[in-house]
Amino acid sequence: MTGLVLWDVDHALIDTRGVGRELSASAFLQTTGQRMRQQARIDGITEPVIFRETAKLHGLTTDRADFERFARALTAAHLEGAAELRERGHALPGAAAALNELADAGVRQTVVSGNIRAVAQLKLQVFGLDTPILWELGAYGEDHDVRAELVRLSMERAHTTADAAVLIGDTPADIEGAHANGVRAIAVATGRSDEAVLRDAGAEVVLPDLRDTELLVKLVHNGI
Repeated sequence: MTGLVLWDVDHALIDTRGVGRELSASAFLQTTGQRMRQQARIDGITEPVIFRETAKLHGLTTDRADFERFARALTAAHLEGAAELRERGHALPGAAAALNELADAGVRQTVVSGNIRAVAQLKLQVFGLDTPILWELGAYGEDHDVRAELVRLSMERAHTTADAAVLIGDTPADIEGAHANGVRAIAVATGRSDEAVLRDAGAEVVLPDLRDTELLVKLVHNGI
């Protein structure tokens, strides 16, 4: 039986509908003094890597101190933009029910996300999805550049083993990060990767979305 669920955030539980990119652009301008003309690939990528690679696209070389300034600016931007995020973005169908049903079943849930923790918390709070999450067990963008390391850190913080955990995400990078640690993956085709891509990436189960709460809970309980 699965004792820990590791959730991705963007396109797995929520969709910011472009607000996230706008807030990142605001933080990028504040940090670097340059407007963000383009952004590096973001799907499945951690925030420090996105910032570093985006800066390179603008001819900039950055260090950890620059990222930390960016992280503070990004957090402030999300706090200021919370109302717009709530208005334009949305929780994905079935997300609230899935989180609540798993919590009622006694399954521990946390977040493994490329987002920095403060932003991940705010995003889920805005859409009323934060309560079931055990934030101290999660791992976030400021913890490591590599997603597989985030999965490892989260299991370490939760004092759990790979056979007692399952990751739920929407990208091949989520699946890769899970499998690098021996963790099973449930993929949801609610992001830019369709079911075929997620299946080819090796997910144990691929779902079209989170609407079938009963099935999801059964998969988690049975360890897939």
